[in-house]
Amino acid sequence: MLRKIFILTIFTLIISTTFIKNYTKKLDEEIFLIKENINYLNSLKELVQLEHNYLISPSKLLELYTLNFDDELSHTSRKDIKIISETNKINLQNK
Repeated sequence: MLRKIFILTIFTLIISTTFIKNYTKKLDEEIFLIKENINYLNSLKELVQLEHNYLISPSKLLELYTLNFDDELSHTSRKDIKIISETNKINLQNK
């Protein structure tokens, strides 16, 4: 009788160890995925922050404007803007 109890206890411990290992393995995978997502989001945040900090000052915007556009852009008043509802009405010859 004592031998059967001992064998049953050992068997129960083996089965419980298997379940615990599988559960911890799943938890480790979830933790890894969450850490990867956090790293990705942190890098994305840093890029957006860099862009924001770079473009926040008006002097930087004016500098970029002069470097990239060379007075190609001009201000258009609101009354000169025409709203076109269909693409076939666009007259490309006047452009």
